[in-house]
Amino acid sequence: MTDLSAFIAGLPKAELHVHHVGSALPRIVAELATRHEGRTRVPADPDALAGYFEFRDFAHFVEIYLSVVDLIRDPEDVRLLTFEVARELARQQVRYAEVTVTPYSHVHRGIPAPAFCEAIEDARIAAEAELGVVLRWCFDIPGEAGLPAAEETLRIALDERPDGLISFGLGGPEIGVPRPQFKPYFDQARAAGLRSVPHAGETTGPETIWDALRELGAERIGHGISAARDPQLLRHLAERQIPVEVCPTSNVRTRAVAAIEEHPLPRLVEAGLLVTVNSDDPPMFGTTLNDEYAVAARLLHLDPAGLAGLARNAVTASFLPNPEKAKLTAEIDAYLASA
Repeated sequence: MTDLSAFIAGLPKAELHVHHVGSALPRIVAELATRHEGRTRVPADPDALAGYFEFRDFAHFVEIYLSVVDLIRDPEDVRLLTFEVARELARQQVRYAEVTVTPYSHVHRGIPAPAFCEAIEDARIAAEAELGVVLRWCFDIPGEAGLPAAEETLRIALDERPDGLISFGLGGPEIGVPRPQFKPYFDQARAAGLRSVPHAGETTGPETIWDALRELGAERIGHGISAARDPQLLRHLAERQIPVEVCPTSNVRTRAVAAIEEHPLPRLVEAGLLVTVNSDDPPMFGTTLNDEYAVAARLLHLDPAGLAGLARNAVTASFLPNPEKAKLTAEIDAYLASA
């Protein structure tokens, strides 16, 4: 019998929903907190971060998340964070990752947009050469900062247009942040060739997902778990094979789902959706992408073939060019055959 943990550890993967700052490992957060000691409430002790990353609800998570964003003070911090994110992805056999980056949060705190983009690009190029992991960027609007953030995010995306940039997103809280107001910005981003990947249906109902589809032209849905409550929406997503980026542990840690046993992942799969499993803000939620595959295996009763199918879903749902999709899919198939 195949050891599922060992199988997952070696399985080639794509990661489609992982946040840049939210991927900062405890040792990196602690290093940055030490650099800026006296100017932050983030603990400089890696062991103390587990307690710091206990979230009462989604609003508290956003508050803590922004305190970590505040640790990123200069391009050197950005470059360090980005390369270490890539190193951790490579350690988990991630071959390709679409990383959600929020440039507004850093530019608003004083890092010039060109310097920010140069830092992430420098780390991206080095990571591909040294670690073998391919990174691409989704520039996302922090919804809590409103339309000024949307305007600035779009400006940075279109003016700087780093080589790794492929998509445009919308993150942050959903409650009190209606999706339709962002339509003009998504229209312009899409007209410029960027793909639409907003968060929707994480902490609100199916109507937010409908808004993301109808108003923002969403090609994938970040989270999308409340689709399970709407049979018509499930049919729509299944018929069109619009992928959902599911992050099970994240949903429990932010209290969007009461317990992992109650997660709607099985209902989404049963309805025929193109489901991908992702890690979101892994160190903050005490997880990894490998852990999320193990959670999915448990919830969906997957064997190695089923886990390989989940990995293939992420490749299918990615924005990789078709030849690269075929290459990564073949690698997954060969790994399964050798297991």
